[in-house]
Order: sequence, then C-alpha cells, then structure tokens
Amino acid sequence: MSQSASNHESRTSLADYRAALTTRAARRPAAASVLARLPIAMIGISALLYVQRETGSFAVAGLVSAGSLVGVSVGAVVQGRLIDRFGPTRPLLTVSLLLALSMTALVTAIESHAATAVLVALGAATGLTEPMVGSASRALWTRLLPPGGARNAAFSYEAISMEVFFILGPGLAGLLVMAPWAGTGLVLGVALQFTGAVLFALSPAVRAWGPSTASHGSLLGALASPGMRTLAVAALGFGVVIGFVEVAVPAAATEAGQASVGGLLLSAWSLSSVAFGVAYSLRPWPRQLGLRLPMLLGGFGALVALLAWPTSLWGLALMMLPAGALITPQSTAHSTAIEVVAPAGTAAEAFGWVLTAVTLGLAAGQSVSGYVVEHAGPGAAFLAASVAGVVLALVVWLLRGTVRPVPQPSAAPSLVNA
Repeated sequence: MSQSASNHESRTSLADYRAALTTRAARRPAAASVLARLPIAMIGISALLYVQRETGSFAVAGLVSAGSLVGVSVGAVVQGRLIDRFGPTRPLLTVSLLLALSMTALVTAIESHAATAVLVALGAATGLTEPMVGSASRALWTRLLPPGGARNAAFSYEAISMEVFFILGPGLAGLLVMAPWAGTGLVLGVALQFTGAVLFALSPAVRAWGPSTASHGSLLGALASPGMRTLAVAALGFGVVIGFVEVAVPAAATEAGQASVGGLLLSAWSLSSVAFGVAYSLRPWPRQLGLRLPMLLGGFGALVALLAWPTSLWGLALMMLPAGALITPQSTAHSTAIEVVAPAGTAAEAFGWVLTAVTLGLAAGQSVSGYVVEHAGPGAAFLAASVAGVVLALVVWLLRGTVRPVPQPSAAPSLVNA
C-alpha cells in the first residue's frame, strides 16, 4: 500500500479533533460555515410547509420541493467547478446575491398565488443558487491541514455537524410555520444562509484560496477519475436507502394513527448517527477505503432491514437507532475518499458530485418508496431499501480496485499558520 493511501486510512483521536478545530486559520470560516449550513434542512421543510399552507395542496408543495432538489443537484457541480477554478470568494458571493433575488421572487410568487409552473421554476432557481458552503468548507480543510489524523477529524466534524443540522432543522421549521406568517421559517433560513455564506467567502483563509493553476482540459472534471465514479455510485446508494426510509417511516406513523411523530422517528436515527460517527472515527474499519465504502453501504442496507420487523411505533423507534448508526461514517468516508480519488484541483467539484449523487439517490428512493408503501406497505419499503443498498454495495465492491490515489502535483502551501 502506498504511503498516500495509508495516510487516509489512519485512525482519528480526540486530540486530532482538538487540533483541527483550534487551527487558527480555520476559526472564522468554520464559524461562518455553521451559520450557512444550519438552515439547510430547515429551508426545504419550511418551503414545503409554506407552499402547502398557501396553496392548500401537498402535491404542489411536493413539486416545488422536487424542483429545488433538481436545482441543488445541478448547482452543486457547477459551483464546485467554479470554486476549484476561481477560488470560493467570487462564486459564493455571486450565488448568495442570486439566492436573495430568487428567494424574493419565490416568496412573491407564493403570496400572489402564481401558477404551479412558476413556483416550480422559482423553486429550482433557489436550489441552483444555494451557496455550496459545505463543499467549499470540506475542500478548505485540505488546504489548512496536512494529510493525517487532524484532517480526517475535520472531515468527521463536517459529517457530524451536518447530522446535527438535520436534527435541528425540521424542528425549527415546524415551530416557525406556526408563526403569524407561514413564510417566516423560509425567510429566516435564507437570511442565515446568506449571512453565513458571505462571512465564509470573506474570511482571510478563504480569500487566500486563489484561482487554480491546475489544468482544466477534461470536460469530465472530477469524474475523469474512475475512483471518483465509484465514489459517486456509493453516494447514490447512500441517498437511495435514506430516500426509501424518509418516506416509509412517516407512512408507518400515519398507518398507526400517529402521523405527527414521523419526524421524531427520523430524528432518532440521526442521534445514533452522530454518537456512533464520533466513535467510528476513532477506529475506522475496514482500513482500506476500497473496502470501507462497500462495507459501510452494505451494512447500512442490512441494518435498515431491521425496520421491517417491529409491529409498533415504539419498536420502530428502537430499531431506528442501529439503523442510523452508519450514516455519519459513510459521510466521513466519502469525504476521505475524495482526497484520494479526485484529480488535482477538483476537490470542491468532487464534493459537488457526491452531493448530486446523494440528492439523486434521495429523489429515486423517495419516489419508488412512495409507490411501494402505497401498494405493499411500509414494511415492504424498508425491505426494498435494504435490497437496494446491498445491491449497490455489491457494485461498489466490484469496482473497489478503482479507489486508489490518483497522481497529484506537489501540494499547495499549508495555511495552518496563516
């Protein structure tokens, strides 16, 4: 095994977390990143509830939400490529301004009861202009920290913090939709995201990230690497399994006459994900990333099958804990793998492709799960999620040989002491 590969397979200690989070140059962008990413889950649910409240239709609200997901899928890759080429500051400031404009247009259209097609188009525009601070933040760690435990801890921190945001976001959205104006949560979320993105873009460490000197000749960009394509399949499978469960769990709650607890049940697996994510980062297994990606995805699929067993919501809540244990480890493994398989100068775009793959997997899983739930019940949807996860894990296992370091030019100067 090469030295490069082994660096990315090392364990992480609590001291590594402390070293990463106390890095002087990282303090301002890390704080701004929290502000920008906190409302990610909140915005989507707030928009869904706001549109439903104003139109009286979940169907319309769902179409607007789907439009936003499509926009995010495209925007993640486009913004990632621009960030790699020009540095994060100009792209993030530009899309932040466009986000404010598109969100203003969306709120105006909702309040004026515009046609569904207009709402969907504006929903897509808001997704397209969502500032990809998460991609830039993850890529920034590779510039601030050398390969090793501290950098791996930073990637774990990114994954764990996102899980925390997805725990808090739905609850905040649910509270704010009860405000006198139903659009309060949406506007507040966008204001936080705008402010955080601007502060992140203007922080010294981010401004020091200048235009890339790497070649940009390949139209495939990050996907020119076979290992990057394998990682995208792993991320797709991750999204598919989650998409199935995110529909089947609320359906099970509704079937039991307790529709209001569906969101709480989903929060249960996020809690176990955060707890186990920290423990797993201290002793990741398997050591080799080529094996880690399929093993984590396959294990995730197998654990989700447990959700088909309970006959009560209490039992389902209990099974959600082990089912969610491998969510954060997978997110961390994706971040770690990018550092190995992404071509030089494509880190932000590579993170964008992972986000796009997860988003497309979510959309596919949710759509198929809805059909299965309606025709065979939530239990069948859980089993279908398990099968999908295991099958895609097998595909990743067959491609495991592609998950290897790609030739890289000499590293950019570290900004640790900047």
